[in-house]
Amino acid sequence: MPLNPCVDEELKKLRERELREFEKRTPKSRELFEKAKSLIPGGTTYAIRFYEPYPAYIARGKGVYVWDVDGNKYIDFWMGHGANILGHAHDEVIREVEEAIRSRGVHLGFANEVEIEYAEFLKKTLPWIEEIKFSNTGTEANMQVARLARAYTKRKKIVKVEGGWHGGYDALHVGVTYPFRGPESLGLPEEFIAFTEVVPFNDIDAAEKVLKKEDVAEVVVEPVLGAGGGIEADPQYLKELRRLCDQYGTLLVFDEVITGFRVAYGGGVERYGVKPDIVVYGKIIGGGFPGAGAFGGRAEIMELLDHVKIREGRKRSFHGGTFTANVVTLTAGHATLRILHSRRSLYEEAEELWKKWREEVEKTAKDLGVPVYTTGLGTVVGLHFTEERPRSARQAVEKRWSKVAAEALHVYARNRGILYISEHLAHFLPALIHGKEHLDELKNVVVSFLERVSKILKRA
Repeated sequence: MPLNPCVDEELKKLRERELREFEKRTPKSRELFEKAKSLIPGGTTYAIRFYEPYPAYIARGKGVYVWDVDGNKYIDFWMGHGANILGHAHDEVIREVEEAIRSRGVHLGFANEVEIEYAEFLKKTLPWIEEIKFSNTGTEANMQVARLARAYTKRKKIVKVEGGWHGGYDALHVGVTYPFRGPESLGLPEEFIAFTEVVPFNDIDAAEKVLKKEDVAEVVVEPVLGAGGGIEADPQYLKELRRLCDQYGTLLVFDEVITGFRVAYGGGVERYGVKPDIVVYGKIIGGGFPGAGAFGGRAEIMELLDHVKIREGRKRSFHGGTFTANVVTLTAGHATLRILHSRRSLYEEAEELWKKWREEVEKTAKDLGVPVYTTGLGTVVGLHFTEERPRSARQAVEKRWSKVAAEALHVYARNRGILYISEHLAHFLPALIHGKEHLDELKNVVVSFLERVSKILKRA
């Protein structure tokens, strides 16, 4: 069904009513936002944390819940941008971090045993990791990998997919949002993205066309698009990318900042059975603590970072950072991953719950006559108000039948105890500890919203 101005007009009215209700429920958040605007541009440190008319300011989180400053309780389906795979403030992780701080300190700034122990564990449990480096963020890790790929291949070009989010690094800060052309930020010159080619997701012919034409250093891809809408790769897509990269001498890089330890313990590599040359990690690898980033893969490539073998700085690829391998983040990450590795049943249970959730939401939507499609893999979950199931970030935008439905759902959910980001695209990054009762709450809210949408569509 095409965009219908009458439908969107009715959805706008619904959204406005819900926004007024949100304001009644959150007066302290409104006060904080007014104060924040005079101190922080836009009132929030990260733009995606803003939603209309202002964000609910969160006072604390525990398990799958967060509470705002007005005392409203929400089931959190965003989980610290996906970093809190075991929920907020997991007791075992907190205990280990507290002990590490007391016995070792916070940030030593010197070589230490913690990084060796964690690196050894990662190499043992992720067989595609021959060597690894720790970074401060997923953005930083992607930046360092792009430089490493160029150093190894002696090529300049990078290929990424539309909707792929790899952080704010200049060379990859393109092709993230529709229409997927040009710099994503003011102050980012066109020249800085001149060596980056953007191709549609799940389109192997488009990728091959560029690889055949250009000398490409790396193809970087999320096995499941995160910010692009929680859209999974087609079964053969990543395998074909692997084949093409081998054929053209290009490195295949999986950005598993979101999918790593989420769609499976071994992330997208495990789920799709495709071995990239380098894997980028973030979020969960730090156990929900700040300073979480890493990348690793083939030793032959990673050796270009070896300052012992390659003494002269200009003859190797640079890597560094003040807070890399700090005690707190590595301890939290190691504790989290030991739990995940020893309790694989968590993944099986979450997989089954979310598979059923997707099926039930789609069936209900179909029965109500509302075109809605779910996407994703495991605990990467997308919900789309589109004419058909999107296979790419471009389709997730161009196939929409409403420009307002997602925004209306967001505030509707907020007022009923469900919180996630963003308001412009309904996608969730839940914890593995969300149970059936929590998924039922989310489903009930979505279904209640769809029932209202169904009535609007019938009147249109």
